[in-house]
Parts: sequence; structure tokens; C-alpha cells
Amino acid sequence: MARIKGVDIPNNKRIEIALTYIYGVGRSLSNRVLDKVKIDKNKKAGDLTNDELSLIRDELNNYLTEGDLRREVNMNIKTKMEINSYQGTRHKKGLPVRGQRTNRNARTRKGKGKVVANKKK
Repeated sequence: MARIKGVDIPNNKRIEIALTYIYGVGRSLSNRVLDKVKIDKNKKAGDLTNDELSLIRDELNNYLTEGDLRREVNMNIKTKMEINSYQGTRHKKGLPVRGQRTNRNARTRKGKGKVVANKKK
């Protein structure tokens, strides 16, 4: 298994897909990098030579990926929380941030449903 940016790249997948295992690298960035270093997209990741891997590593160093990108995203969220923007308050409360409904769904953000006790009649 090849390691790029601290991530193990699966050998049995095409290099175009295998690069997307890196945080911050999608299909379009993967294709752009492979075009720039002139490597066939259909080649399996296990078939790459060390020279080709080093070319990919060097090209990916020009982009914000993995730890640096995660750090930047977390800093942006913290900044929004500090300035008490609408999105920041939603982050603090653990509610959906991007305008989704909450009366029916949003269980991913809100967590497991809370039981409300019945009133006696």
C-alpha cells in the first residue's frame, strides 16, 4: 500500500479513485493532479512506480489537504461560534447549520430522540 499525505492508498483501485481517500481530494482534483503529472487515470494504484508516486506527492503538496484542511475548517467553525453568528449558534446547540428542518428529522445532528413523559389526565 502506498502512503500519500499520511493516508494508505488502496492498491486494487484505479488511481483516480484511490486518491479520493485523501481528505480534501475529490474526483475533479484527482483528475487535475493526474493530468498535470501525465499519469493514466485507469492505472491501478498498486502498479505505480516510486517515481510516479513521488510526482503525485509533489503535486498534492500544492493543495490544502488532510490535516491542514481539517484544521482550517475547525478554525472557521470556532470563529463563527465566537462571533455568535447564526451558523455559530447552530453549531453550539448541535442543530443543523444549513437551513434544514428540525421538527421531523435532523437526528444525525440532534442525537437519539428524547422521551417526553405523558401528563396524567
